[in-house]
Amino acid sequence: MRKLDVLNINAPAPRPQPVMPSACESGGCGGSEAPVSSPLAIGGAVSIDGVEIGDEDIAREMQYHPAATGEEAWTEAARALVVRELLRQECSRQGLADDGDEEERIQALLEDQVTAASPSEEECRQVYDAQRERFHTPDLFESAHILIEPEEDDDDHWAAAKLKAERIIVELDGKPARFAAAARLHSSCTSAQQDGSLGQIPRGELVEAVERELEALGEGAISPTPIRSRFGWHILLLRKRIAGRQLPYDMVRDKIADMLEARSWTMEATRYIASLAADRKVVGVDLGAG
Repeated sequence: MRKLDVLNINAPAPRPQPVMPSACESGGCGGSEAPVSSPLAIGGAVSIDGVEIGDEDIAREMQYHPAATGEEAWTEAARALVVRELLRQECSRQGLADDGDEEERIQALLEDQVTAASPSEEECRQVYDAQRERFHTPDLFESAHILIEPEEDDDDHWAAAKLKAERIIVELDGKPARFAAAARLHSSCTSAQQDGSLGQIPRGELVEAVERELEALGEGAISPTPIRSRFGWHILLLRKRIAGRQLPYDMVRDKIADMLEARSWTMEATRYIASLAADRKVVGVDLGAG
């Protein structure tokens, strides 16, 4: 991981959206819709040693700092740009070559000035023992569905689609052996080509209403009523519920060590930035170590 990414001062890729089940690419059973970003909330003047950080620059940067409110996003974006300018100035002060990529020069500065503490075996073990639930594979639902989409997005067509789904449930009569043929005949989802199969999907990656119904079903059971999502009405079959398992310490030890080292590096980098800012005139944001 790049040091700039850890500090969140370099424009990262947009936040990933929930993954759609591979057998249901039409969206019939996927994750929630992408969140709507907060409206812009421009604050006061921001500068460092007289170098102004413009409102337009902050507004562009805000997309990389999603937050609960526009004001919070603006504050984080402004801080990121001030930190970048502070480090850029420090690169120049230390005489780092100005003929290369600015990001590489800042990376080199941070590599030289900030050192993370290597965690001990005892520290890694303490994290594992105290947070065992974090090191656990997710529960899986091995399931299938039939998606009945309304022809139009109005009450009458939604009601008609529900009525069709209810008739299919009656025809299934609770018998899983009939599900594959019904899915191929009726389902609007591309998973119909795989007998409605959604494969094995981890808990948390299905739309809420669908996951809630799967939680309530017994293995081999078909939902007694259609389940509505924004895509249409779902008839669900839970084939199997697969419990997650505890990962052994040896399997996750290196990840724990990396996490602790990254945490240590971030704390030291924050202190380093605060020490640089203490000798500069920073207006509009707080760069204190906290």
